Amino acid sequence: MSFKFSSITSVTWAVVAACLIIGIIIFILSKDKRRWNARMIANAALCIALSFLLSCIRLYKLPQGGAITPASMLPLFLFAYVYGLAPGILTGAAYGFLQFIQDAYFVHPFELLLDYPLAFAMLGLCALGRRFPEQWGMVPGIIIGTFGRFLCAFLSGLIFFGMYAPEGQNVFVYSAVYNGFYLIPEAVICIVIALIPQIRKLAKQMALSDAAYR
Repeated sequence: MSFKFSSITSVTWAVVAACLIIGIIIFILSKDKRRWNARMIANAALCIALSFLLSCIRLYKLPQGGAITPASMLPLFLFAYVYGLAPGILTGAAYGFLQFIQDAYFVHPFELLLDYPLAFAMLGLCALGRRFPEQWGMVPGIIIGTFGRFLCAFLSGLIFFGMYAPEGQNVFVYSAVYNGFYLIPEAVICIVIALIPQIRKLAKQMALSDAAYR
């Protein structure tokens, strides 16, 4: 059974509230104890807006959800890379709620959780890319963040959309292939753009500017 936005139950709102609480706890308990300031909030809003705008340009859309876009994940990757793990996760989760409102469709409250706030929160894992040699830039973080989103999408496909697997095909293979079909090209597009010297310079300047601002 499927639901529309107007038929969201109290159980679903409880799940949404739980996601917000989890995000706040992650932020509070982050290792560097960072606090939001005006610059960070403004950049978070800008990155969410850019990602949302790019997500509306769908180069290819799959029938059961998921689409290839012109690097709609990149602004969120950039934010996480500059500001760190917890802010990146929280901003990604906020973007996930925006994506849900845009589509306003789900088959189960936990599917909503996996495909929207949790999946996009995983993009915040791009912050881990700063532990790699500087010459790689955001590339390791983009790979890690995309893989995190892939895991959420894979589980969602495995649990809630296995019925769409062709007859005789293993549901694990179906979910992996289906979600990899759009996430791998999306990650490749993000990596190619992230390797442009001007983008790499922008990420480095933003990180240095944030360090100086603090």
